[in-house]
Amino acid sequence: MIPEIRPRRSALYVPGNNARALDKAAGLATDVLILDLEDAVNDDAKVASRERVCAAVDSGVYQPREIVVRINGIGAEWHRRDVAAVAQTEADGILVPKVESAEEVRMLVADLEAAGASPRLKLWVMIETPVAFLRAEEIAAASDRLAVLIVGTNDLINDLHAISRPGRAPVSTALSLAVLGARAAGKVILDGVFNDIGDKVGFAAESQQGRDMGFDGKTVVHPSQIEPSNDVFGPSAAEVEHAHMVVSAYEQALAAGESVIVVDGKMIESLHVRDAQRILVLDAAIRDLSDPSLARA
Repeated sequence: MIPEIRPRRSALYVPGNNARALDKAAGLATDVLILDLEDAVNDDAKVASRERVCAAVDSGVYQPREIVVRINGIGAEWHRRDVAAVAQTEADGILVPKVESAEEVRMLVADLEAAGASPRLKLWVMIETPVAFLRAEEIAAASDRLAVLIVGTNDLINDLHAISRPGRAPVSTALSLAVLGARAAGKVILDGVFNDIGDKVGFAAESQQGRDMGFDGKTVVHPSQIEPSNDVFGPSAAEVEHAHMVVSAYEQALAAGESVIVVDGKMIESLHVRDAQRILVLDAAIRDLSDPSLARA
């Protein structure tokens, strides 16, 4: 049985202090909207932005997309009120930056429960520091409420005193550790942002690298990055066709009592069948997301 899969090919950060951007986001084809109360918002606009974002979440205009609110981090003066406010909304997720330990995850979960958060409100965390990447597995496994990890490569490069390079060689080990940790705990993981909005070739290359490494999708900072991210992280028509062939061959082999399955001249094992089933579930979920009749009232 393949568990429910939500498309998270692209996750767009939307500044919570920008009313025009919040309005425009309703018409964008991103899988996830991350309404941002942290980096995008100056200190003097934190409270007003929180109220604006919570109202936007509950307005229903973003459905059926997944709606996540990035709050201010642990220790920030706005953190606890951010948690309390988002816990009372219809958001799908609450994203906390710079989480560094399983203990912090458990504390966040306890705070959400104390604030009366619905079980459907999932915890998302950003791993952005060297210690967080080294603890990726324990962070990912700390709670069932934690659903998604997002890597923050900008902060990591800064902390490492590294240099940002095409191909991301300076942080490739950290990225692999993050994917390994997420997969070991059965969690979703999204790649970090690509800062150069005008570099379409660079964005496509980095997205493909992330897909090759095993990331489920990419966080994006501009609407122009949504479609290429969706293309890279979504199954292609050829992949979907091949997945149908694999599942069909598997079902026919079962019905005939055969133990050997061959598709396109290649031996098919159970792991290939599981991946084919995952691709078909993801493809169906993507098609459902594009159907406006599925939006919640």
